[in-house]
Amino acid sequence: MLLKDKLVAIIGGGPGGLTLAKLLQTKGANVSLYERDADRNARGQGTTLDLHEDSGLRALRIAGLMDEFRKRYRPGADRIRVTDKSGAILFDEHAYKPLEDFGAEHFRPEIDRAPLREMLIESLQPNTIRWNSQFVGMQPAVVPGLPCDSTAPGWRISFADGHSAYADIVIAADGANSRLRKYLTDIQPVYSNITMVEGLIHHAETNVPSLWQLVNGGKIFALGDERSLILGAKGDGSLSFATGIKEPEGWAAHSGIDFNDRKQVCEWFKQRFAGWSDAWRELFATGDPEAWYIPRPMYHFPPDQYWPTQPNLTILGDAAHRMPPYAGEGVNQAMQHAVELYEALCEDNHPTIRAALAAYEKAMLSRAAEITRQSLDSTEMMHSPRGLENTLQLFNPASNFR
Repeated sequence: MLLKDKLVAIIGGGPGGLTLAKLLQTKGANVSLYERDADRNARGQGTTLDLHEDSGLRALRIAGLMDEFRKRYRPGADRIRVTDKSGAILFDEHAYKPLEDFGAEHFRPEIDRAPLREMLIESLQPNTIRWNSQFVGMQPAVVPGLPCDSTAPGWRISFADGHSAYADIVIAADGANSRLRKYLTDIQPVYSNITMVEGLIHHAETNVPSLWQLVNGGKIFALGDERSLILGAKGDGSLSFATGIKEPEGWAAHSGIDFNDRKQVCEWFKQRFAGWSDAWRELFATGDPEAWYIPRPMYHFPPDQYWPTQPNLTILGDAAHRMPPYAGEGVNQAMQHAVELYEALCEDNHPTIRAALAAYEKAMLSRAAEITRQSLDSTEMMHSPRGLENTLQLFNPASNFR
C-alpha cells in the first residue's frame, strides 16, 4: 500500500475529514486529524444535512457506518413545503412522501450535523483527533536523524498554541475559508451576488410557534420577489433559517447593521422583504435570548480551476470547491472526495503517491466544475423573478406553473 510507513495528517474535522480518517484507518493507515476546536463539544454544528445515495450515503456504506446512521438520522426531516411570500403552501411532501425509503434514487435522508459528527468521531481509533490544533502554517520538513540541510518529502506543521507535528502527507479538509489552500493554488473565490443571513432559534415550538408548526419537522422553501427564505427543523427542537437576497459584495461589512442586535436585523428584514407576510417576522420577535443572526456572503471557486499536483499535499470538500448551498451538494461532495481519495491511496492502482493524488484531483476537479455550475444555476433560478414558479416546477413537474 502506498501509505505503508507514512504519517498522514488531515487538517479539519468536518464530515469530509472525519470520513477520510475513518476510511484510511480501515486499511491500517497511520492517520492524525488536527482540529481547531478545543473539544468535540466546543461549538454548535449548524444546519441539517441531506445525504445523497451516490455520495454521502455511499461513503457511509463503505465505512461500515450505515447501521449507526439509521439510528441517528431523522425520518421525515427531508419532507419539503414550498410557500409563497404570504406563507401559503403550494407544494407539500408531507401529504405523500414516506418516512423511510432507503435505496430509492431520490431519497435524501436528513441528519443534524452534530449527530453525524459524533458518529464519525466515535468510529475513529482513540487519540486520532488532536483537539485544540489550529493550523497556522507549514513548511518542508527535515528528516529526523539526518543532517539539518536534508529535506524530506513531508511537512512540519505549526499550530497556534506553539506545538508542531510532522507528516509525510497533508490533506486539507479545513473548509471554505481554508488556510491550507494557498499551499496548492492562489485561485480566489468569486462572489455569487447572493448574501444569506443565517439564524437559529432555540426551543422553537415555544419561541416561534407559528413557524414551527408550518415547518412541521421538515423544511420550508419560501420564495418571491427574487428572494428566498429557507427554514429547517432540527432534532434538538431548534429552528434554523437563512434568507437569500441579492446584495453587493461587501454589503455585510459596510451595511452598518449590528447583527448581534435583533431589532436592527428585524428592521433590515422588514425593508428588504417588504411585501412579505408579517408572519415571517416571528423569527426576529422571538423571546429566545440566545437566538443569533450571521450574514454569510455566498462565494464559489471558478468551475475551471486547476493546479499542478504536488507529491504530498491535496485538498477536499469546501476547501477545494466552495459553492453556494442551493444544490445541497457541499457535504455530499466532501464525503465523496473522501471515498475517492481513500481509493486512490489504498487500492494499489497507482505507482506513486503523486500519481494517486493526480488521478484523484483530475476526477475531483472535473466533477466539481459540473456541480458548481449546477449550484450556480440553482442559485440564479431561485432568486430570479420567476423563482417561485421555477422551484415549484422543479419539485413538481406536473404543476401548472410555467
